Amino acid sequence: MFEAAELGRELDKSDYKSQLPDLRAQLLQTQFALSKTNIPVIIIVSGIDAAGRGEVVNALNEWLDPRGLETFSLDVLTDEERERPHYWRFWRRLPSRGRIGIYFGGWYVDPVSNAAHQTWDNAKTDEALDQIRRFETMLVEDGALIVKLWLHLSQKEQRKRLKALEKDPHSRRSVTESDWKAADLYPQFVNAAERAIRDTDSGAAPWVLIEATDPLYRNITVARTVLNALSQRVNEYDLQKQQTNCNSNALNMPTENSIASPLVAEPRSSSSKAHLTVLDKVDISQKLTAKEYRQQIQTLQGRLHRLTWAAHQKKRSSVFVFEGWDAAGKGGCIRRITQAMDARLYQVISTAAPTDEERAHHYLWRFWRHIPRAGLVTVYDRSWYGRVLVERVENFATESEWKRAYLEINNFEEQLVNHGTIMLKFWIHISPEEQLRRFKEREVIAYKQHKITDEDWRNRDKWGAYTLAVNDMVARTSTTLAPWVLVSGEDKGFGRIEVLKTVCNRLEEALSS
Repeated sequence: MFEAAELGRELDKSDYKSQLPDLRAQLLQTQFALSKTNIPVIIIVSGIDAAGRGEVVNALNEWLDPRGLETFSLDVLTDEERERPHYWRFWRRLPSRGRIGIYFGGWYVDPVSNAAHQTWDNAKTDEALDQIRRFETMLVEDGALIVKLWLHLSQKEQRKRLKALEKDPHSRRSVTESDWKAADLYPQFVNAAERAIRDTDSGAAPWVLIEATDPLYRNITVARTVLNALSQRVNEYDLQKQQTNCNSNALNMPTENSIASPLVAEPRSSSSKAHLTVLDKVDISQKLTAKEYRQQIQTLQGRLHRLTWAAHQKKRSSVFVFEGWDAAGKGGCIRRITQAMDARLYQVISTAAPTDEERAHHYLWRFWRHIPRAGLVTVYDRSWYGRVLVERVENFATESEWKRAYLEINNFEEQLVNHGTIMLKFWIHISPEEQLRRFKEREVIAYKQHKITDEDWRNRDKWGAYTLAVNDMVARTSTTLAPWVLVSGEDKGFGRIEVLKTVCNRLEEALSS
């Protein structure tokens, strides 16, 4: 791969000076146009040591408007990052729509470095590169533009650069013993880089190899590469927007054949078996007497209190996800859990409509931010499953968006569990008849009236559609690592006890392993 690159390419200084002003003007104009789109841009600057990655990043910051970009160097893990899944450090720093993020090496640093130093075997390197492919595919499908630059030098030129940097008193400190050790591993680094580039190069996120022997040629090539990528993506966005507007106008034109929208079907009775789903298997007849509930609740809460402190001491974090029908009792189950835990150990994230900041990122971004540190607990009152539930049923997400979300969610949860996070996902189920009874109860009891809204009634009218969505969700995201737990909430006491039992049992199992 690198043998075929044209090494030693140069650019005359006068040509550089004549080309750069126009390129900078075009970059700024294109960046301004980008800011009016919903496209997040990720620029990864990687390459051989001493190829000038820092100089290139500094040049991009000089040429572009700094108000629309951020630069990230993620070489050293912080304590906060060590206590979360590896990709958390990248998830939280993704640029919002219309902005640019520049990364020194990005998520390629570890696979290339560890493969070169042979601290990872082939299987682990393959796993890391596969994770990169999935991550970049997720970002591109969400609308991101990824520009990946590899700055290349020959081994002879690399050593020449390092010696020059060492002789210069202004740059002497930047050359360390580890730099020379890395230079001695030049063939291994080239092999590792070739492997990473070959395995992650795609039409959606291609690599661009740039000869970096001459800094002027390197910088102009980087400028043109970034400009071309931005221009093409912005033009595609504008064209797509025009086509969408045209199609929308055509659809809104009344025709003689226009008909009224069909009425929404009433919620399916629990006795109807027209469409069997996973929810039909939940035994909603299970109940507890008030005495049985009182006897069990205190014991289970005391047990949970001890277990959460034990998990804290062992640095095991936990994520508990609660989904379910409106009025099914999610809030009551969550309160019985949090009553048992020390307030210093947990946070509850109640998911509502996304804010403007959250809409400007990938839909998982607002959940990524709240992943707990080691030994702590995050409880999600509704979660990322909104993408395949409410956003699917209410058409807030396109069909392609919610269909690809299953794979994205499974990948996300796999990373959580592989990191050591203890994860539980609950669906609290009730019958439509019981939901109706609770809705009417909420309307007449003063301190419960705030719990019932017009949206709850609208959602109830789509019971059948939500049932099918829940069935697909459980079927496609109940994995060995993160299975769904379906709990009957028909009797509130029974549901709360089942949740507490499940949490305690899972914590005990995880802490004993």
